Amino acid sequence: MPEPSDSLLALKRRARRGYRLLHERYPYAHCELDFETPLQLLVATILSAQTTDVGVNKVTPTLFARYPTAADLAAAVPEEMEEILRPTGFYRAKTRSVIGLGQALVADHHGEVPRRLEALVTLPGVGRKTANVVLGNAFGVPGITVDTHFGRVARRLGWTEETDPVTVEHEVGALFPRKDWTMLSHVLIFHGRRTCHARRPACGACPVARICPSYGDGETDPVKAEKLLRYELAPKKDA
Repeated sequence: MPEPSDSLLALKRRARRGYRLLHERYPYAHCELDFETPLQLLVATILSAQTTDVGVNKVTPTLFARYPTAADLAAAVPEEMEEILRPTGFYRAKTRSVIGLGQALVADHHGEVPRRLEALVTLPGVGRKTANVVLGNAFGVPGITVDTHFGRVARRLGWTEETDPVTVEHEVGALFPRKDWTMLSHVLIFHGRRTCHARRPACGACPVARICPSYGDGETDPVKAEKLLRYELAPKKDA
């Protein structure tokens, strides 16, 4: 990140302009994991590792119906939970994390999901990314979720050069008001999934093309770029 104050100010202005343009493209951006309670979101986020949100949403209705509370998770028979989680991949490790999560919540938090990042990251299977997802979407506490999409888009936009998720979180967070952090995360993740793809970004159909230093890394022809957009992932429900 540039050190001189004038360069930092220019970066903030460009970053905030980029965010406004992306927010106009994705005004409906949201957490794509289905949940009704903080516990459900916490579990779903843990399960989303190495798989898609769509895949997680297919198994969580059965999982949550069978294990509705932290105590139920804690007492689960591993082999039975593994069968439910099998489609998500790495199901044995995820089963251990989810059961361990339930046990930790019962033992240390009266079965409730804590509302502080410092407490969340001590739970089995929970890192800063997962903690920020829960804080921002279940408790309304602003947080930046640095997944692979967020990090890639932030670097392409020139908001950071870092690859370490924690460093990216702090550097990008310094460019925006804290109140915007959660929605910023949704918007960048939506953009990464729908337009700014890892292998072949749709530069010619990108709303921030004019101010993106990485313009040209992908398809610049508008017609060809339009075909790369993933519309099937756009608004859901009543968005």
